[in-house]
Amino acid sequence: MPTAPHPAGHPPAAAQRRALLRTARDVAEDLAADAITRDRAGRPPADETGRLREAGLPAALTPPRSGRGTDWRTGCAVIREVAAADSSLGEVLARHYVHAWSGRFYADDERAAALEEESVRRQWLWTGAVHAPAPEEDVDRPDLTLRPRTTGYVLEGRRPVDTAVAAADQIVLDAVCAVTGDVLVVRVPAGTRGVSVEPAPERLGQRVAGAGEVVCDRVAVPAGQVLGRRPHDEESAAPFTALAEPALRLALCHVGLGTAEGALTEARDLSRGGRARRAPGEDPDLFLTYGELASAVQTAGAVADRATEVMAQALDSGGQLGAEEAAGVAALVATAETVTSKAALHVTARVLEFADAPGLDRFWRNARVLTAHRPVAHRLRSIGEHYLNGSHRAVAAAFR
Repeated sequence: MPTAPHPAGHPPAAAQRRALLRTARDVAEDLAADAITRDRAGRPPADETGRLREAGLPAALTPPRSGRGTDWRTGCAVIREVAAADSSLGEVLARHYVHAWSGRFYADDERAAALEEESVRRQWLWTGAVHAPAPEEDVDRPDLTLRPRTTGYVLEGRRPVDTAVAAADQIVLDAVCAVTGDVLVVRVPAGTRGVSVEPAPERLGQRVAGAGEVVCDRVAVPAGQVLGRRPHDEESAAPFTALAEPALRLALCHVGLGTAEGALTEARDLSRGGRARRAPGEDPDLFLTYGELASAVQTAGAVADRATEVMAQALDSGGQLGAEEAAGVAALVATAETVTSKAALHVTARVLEFADAPGLDRFWRNARVLTAHRPVAHRLRSIGEHYLNGSHRAVAAAFR
């Protein structure tokens, strides 16, 4: 049976996926060639984001619509491929991709479509930091505030941002309205008057991610740059909006997985080339170690892939998503985050025991920074409470 024709200029989805993954592999090979040198230098990723733009990845990694954008499964595969070569750039792409979904999470479909179209056309690179909803008793004084004016708002304050703080085109932030108390999610174009950035001091890992602080001094935010309201707490969040934070955590799971896969691959190549502490030969202990580490990565990958599939289905459902389904997705993501963070730390530390080569430590340092602020016990308690009692609040607490 002949295949159905497709619109001119719009190849079938399978062909688009294959082409994008080939591009991701090419970019990964390019980044791997000088990854150690760039990690040691620790400079903001101006050159690196230029490579990503040249390859068309920021434009490709936007939400899917007819003829453009990338579905969630493919987007995560691209992130993981790049992260295996350079964890910092994997995180840049992960946060870009999820923040490019902000129109879907917070605005109406018409505004989201227009925003995504402009993002593709202009090859915008996105970054930002939107806080997860929290109980009122846990909310400190806001670090960013909005004051209404005739044509919109004035934004004041400062916010740490984990990637591309000086290289991104669009910065997504949430801030509290000083008059109403509403938490609004806004889009601030880089270069806006009053916006400055302060790069983070030298970091243990993720040195090329471009972390720092965005400082806003009387920044004008027109009404058109307000994407929507972020709920005050998890219980008042619309089910689809509630996916925003789990989606980010899941994308970062793929960064962690890519980091572990990259470490294991590099160590294996060192062993095969005779540059490890112990040559492979017929050493059963070395085989045992590689078997353990490969199994750990594959097990974590299976859990993350399941969460990715369920998240993809939830994102496809849009406004039809129910609260029970959203909580189930979040529970799977919390599980994936627990398993992948443990695997990434374990694998990247163990390879240092039997492969001695300059730069191999960067994988552990990167994994450590990616997982440093997310205690496993906190997530496990939330997963357990959801499993035992079906508590939606418990699942949301896993992402605070």
